[in-house]
Amino acid sequence: MSKPTLEIQLKTIPHEPGVYQYFDADDTIIYVGKAKDLKKRVSSYFTKTHDNGKTRVLVKKIASIKHIVVETETDALLLENNLIKKYKPRYNVLLKDDKSYPWICLKKERFPRVFSTRRVFKDGSEYFGPYTSMKTVYTLLDLIKGLYQLRTCNYHLSEDKVAAGKYKVCLEYHLGNCKGPCEGLQTVDDYNKDIKAIREILKGNFKDSLSQFKTQMKQVAQEMQFEEAQRIKEKIEVLENYQAKSTIVNPKISNVDVFSIISDESYGYVNFLQLSFGSIIRSHTLEIKKKLDETDQQLLELAITEIRQRFSSNSKEIYVPFKVNLGEKLKVTIPKLGDKKRILELSVRNAKYYRMERFKQVKIIDPDRHANRVMAQMKTDLRLKEEPRHIECFDNSNIQGTHPVAACVVFKNGKPSKKEYRHFNIKTVEGPDDFASMEEVVYRRYKRLLDEEQALPQLIIIDGGKGQLSSALKSLDQLGLRQKIAIIGIAKRLEELFYPDDPIPLYLDKKSETLKIIQQLRNEAHRFGIEHHRNRRSKSALTTELETIPGIGEQTVVALMKQFKSVKRISEAKLENLEQIVGLARAKKIVDYYKSK
Repeated sequence: MSKPTLEIQLKTIPHEPGVYQYFDADDTIIYVGKAKDLKKRVSSYFTKTHDNGKTRVLVKKIASIKHIVVETETDALLLENNLIKKYKPRYNVLLKDDKSYPWICLKKERFPRVFSTRRVFKDGSEYFGPYTSMKTVYTLLDLIKGLYQLRTCNYHLSEDKVAAGKYKVCLEYHLGNCKGPCEGLQTVDDYNKDIKAIREILKGNFKDSLSQFKTQMKQVAQEMQFEEAQRIKEKIEVLENYQAKSTIVNPKISNVDVFSIISDESYGYVNFLQLSFGSIIRSHTLEIKKKLDETDQQLLELAITEIRQRFSSNSKEIYVPFKVNLGEKLKVTIPKLGDKKRILELSVRNAKYYRMERFKQVKIIDPDRHANRVMAQMKTDLRLKEEPRHIECFDNSNIQGTHPVAACVVFKNGKPSKKEYRHFNIKTVEGPDDFASMEEVVYRRYKRLLDEEQALPQLIIIDGGKGQLSSALKSLDQLGLRQKIAIIGIAKRLEELFYPDDPIPLYLDKKSETLKIIQQLRNEAHRFGIEHHRNRRSKSALTTELETIPGIGEQTVVALMKQFKSVKRISEAKLENLEQIVGLARAKKIVDYYKSK
């Protein structure tokens, strides 16, 4: 398939938060941006008239677009920052001081300090963040200071020096902000209990701390310190609305490649995230066409080798969703929990969006390939012997047993074939018997197709559960078609798919294309049937009385209704007016009928 045009790329961008990248004709990245809604933001570049000359030049130079989907706006902001620093695109503003986002450091030392920093060192300390606002950092540090009495000095509090009395308590101790570990007035174990609680706060577990903070707010309010209570309340609101952890950056995860795969009957899609110094610096998805029904493991092993060579990756560790064989020199990790798992999930999410994007592109550029893929997927999902190129779906419609009708809709290659839709007026069933009605229409439909030697469908779908399905099966048995056509029933409430002679229903993924096509068939049959039912009720309500007059048929009624618009006006019309439309004989019958009433 040829490279998608810019117009098609724009159509397939999702309504999700993320980062977009613009490339010129030489495939050089020229701009990186973030967005709460990628589709709206990127589309605006091409639909608005820009006052800024540089923006107009930028838009003219855009040859292709790539995007990376993330969880939140905060993630998008951080990822944008990383990519701008990595690639230095021509049209992005580069900060002269190379400003970095702030972190909170939990220092690796005896009696650890907690402080903010913009520099991350590999010294064994714990770093939390990055944070997109210093206000959040100050709020967190202030919260910690208000709850726990930690030292703020930078003394080297070794056991020997403390025992030798090298240090003296400072003003912080006398103010009640520190317990005096410098003079041995606080044990390491007691201090580390507070550090453990602080670590939970920085990880985003605010439950216990917020409870204490709310208690503190109530206490100062009772003491009439309303300004202080309001200040504490604002901190609580900031903390409650803040997402403490970012899925984009984690300093402990460094020099790692992340790979994930999504596949269907014909293709595999492998996403690659490259992490350097705890930050994502590259995202790439590779599409692989299957040749011999390869497994996901085979495709992933092939793709990892190809991608690592293409991007000259020297990472010693990779994260993957399942075990792969790539030699002994490379460390393979299968994440189960925490940050590593979230990063792998982000990779999977990007692979899924890439696959969806390609589906949309293929649908526009190559509809035959799209239909082939969908048919192959339906065959697998529904456990069919052949691809359901021709599908027919039946639905009954009646209201309180009046005017029972049924509808049959036809799909060819996953698309409606409206010229082949058929309505059925129920002829042999008295009252609202959906089971008997279904048996009748299925028999009539396929008896006619057999008599006229027309093509039979590969799949029949019955809108209803086991009862409706059993009724349809009776008709297929009578016609000798039971083993020639696959048939399933779909129950509305839980979207359960029922098969003949199988008591256990099949449940498809709610987002699967197979289920979406089945739902579209069911909804179309329902719409088509209701439309016919409505027309019958309407016609019946208007014309029943006229058609009871001897010698007055349907065509006469239609002609009169077109002229007079209502039965009441017809009943009040003069003989000469009726004669002009339906002739003297019929006009007399109508006038005599209403006179006799």
